[in-house]
Amino acid sequence: MASLSSPPTSTTTSATTLATNISNPLFPKTSQFSLPGCRNRRHVMPKISCKVDKDELYPKTTNDDGNTNKLDRRNMLIGLGSIYGAGTTLGGGPATLAAPLITPNPTEFGASDVGLNCCPPTARNIVDFQLPPQPTTLRVRPPAHLVDDQYLQKFSRAISLMKALPANDPRNFSQQANVHCAYCDGGYTQTGFPNLELQVHFSWLFFPFHRFYLYFFERILGKLINDPSFAIPFWNWDTPAGMQIPGIYTSPNSPLYDPRRDRAHQPPRVIDLNYDGQDDPNDLTGQDLISANLTLMYRQMVSNSTTTRLFLGQPFRVGNRPSPGAGSIENVPHGPVHVWTGDPNQPNGEDMGTFYSAARVPIFYAHHAIVDRMWAIWNALGNDRQDFTDSDWLNASCIVYGGNGQAVRVPSRDSLDKARLGYTYQGVDLPEWPSSPTPQRSKLNTTSRIPMSPTLSTVKFPRALDSVIRTDVKRSKKSRGRREKEVEEEILVIEIELEKDIYVKFDVHVNDEDEVPFKKTRVLTEFAGSFVNVPHKHHKEGQHGMKTALRLGLTALIEELGADDDETVTITLVPRAGNDVVVTRM
Repeated sequence: MASLSSPPTSTTTSATTLATNISNPLFPKTSQFSLPGCRNRRHVMPKISCKVDKDELYPKTTNDDGNTNKLDRRNMLIGLGSIYGAGTTLGGGPATLAAPLITPNPTEFGASDVGLNCCPPTARNIVDFQLPPQPTTLRVRPPAHLVDDQYLQKFSRAISLMKALPANDPRNFSQQANVHCAYCDGGYTQTGFPNLELQVHFSWLFFPFHRFYLYFFERILGKLINDPSFAIPFWNWDTPAGMQIPGIYTSPNSPLYDPRRDRAHQPPRVIDLNYDGQDDPNDLTGQDLISANLTLMYRQMVSNSTTTRLFLGQPFRVGNRPSPGAGSIENVPHGPVHVWTGDPNQPNGEDMGTFYSAARVPIFYAHHAIVDRMWAIWNALGNDRQDFTDSDWLNASCIVYGGNGQAVRVPSRDSLDKARLGYTYQGVDLPEWPSSPTPQRSKLNTTSRIPMSPTLSTVKFPRALDSVIRTDVKRSKKSRGRREKEVEEEILVIEIELEKDIYVKFDVHVNDEDEVPFKKTRVLTEFAGSFVNVPHKHHKEGQHGMKTALRLGLTALIEELGADDDETVTITLVPRAGNDVVVTRM
């Protein structure tokens, strides 16, 4: 067992801009393939591809001297069709033209089409954030299921006072929720690029934005009750005792209560951290579901998070299209927990099940507090779990509102050390995250491999994910030694096109011998991960489409399957939600 009681030391070392010609023979030309899945015949088109994003191969980083040319370690890409190595030093190409994303003045907010005004308060004066002096004591965020009556009374009073503030006060509960809505539903466009959305999800902006958002929300609550030591609770869904909605949010007479939630998922119902969007009689329950949740946490926190980009998300710079790709925890379980908690009888799964309304309920902040805690835990898992050193990430900024209602511009670089921000998490024991159980077969080889139908074996991509799709992926390297595996990660890249305003989910399996993997296989080794889209909308008419990507680390999984010596792996994509979508292009 492990405990988290002290913050990890943050790092701000930087590296250099890298760029080179993609025609380099190390990086073969691409072959492409796509898919989908959901309700209302929307367009989801995941596209498994060996196309390599230039940003992925040549991270835009800046060193103090501006001369170092080194790629991030463990940066090997495997796409459908081939595997890419990016563990060597490259250089000599033109510098990447990019800049950090900076939130425009809130007066430049665009109208939303979600049926309500989610414009944040007008900011007449914006000040730059100043890190406070190193505190002598830290605010301690407790697990929500373990708080006592004294804490509950204090928390309830703070929320009541926040809700009672004047409607135009930036500290008002609804106004704070508007901040989240603005950043998550297309309220802002990128400065200088009016047709490009500024979106804090599905990219490396996710963790810094939400850390600061919770920080100022917490400081407002503490100021309202005149208690600078007050800290918000976290929903401890990564441990068996916390895998249900905490009781403090279930009383209809409490200011913490939200009536728009799934009534079938109230305590003592165990949460499904990889929820498919609807309940099924074949779903796992009880201890089996707890075991599946713990295995999922291993996948997302360990084997799917071996590189900075796999965990924190893909680079998002000025002039880039939004949503380049979420990190492992943002994708799952962050997304499924949103939808599992929301009310399926509401038009968009309100409140928690859609981004525009999610922050209108107190449990949202407990959910994001544990997501923030996962960042701290990941930092502490090993020396290779380091935050970005890219200047475009460090200097990206957003505008939030402080304890006095002052608009504050906060840069990502000031979010790295939570202790410097004055808070920590109660040192509860971490659960035993089991590595994946024994696979269904020790290994898939040429003699035991299931014959694929001509339709599947010859499928061309892009295509709709309207049924299970299976294809072989060639690996350019096999039988790698331990040191090589530590330096280079095998990463499956799945490029996706979809409609943003629906819940979309598909699972990914490797070397799975079932023709149609059942949901119960989530506890088996062959389950590699899932893609999830929490519904969100865009403020511009007709711009509901989204292009993003799912990246899954395969090094540990291939080793668990005993497939190190295989030249190919079989990838199976299983639509779980959104499976009636159609292809937008072929």
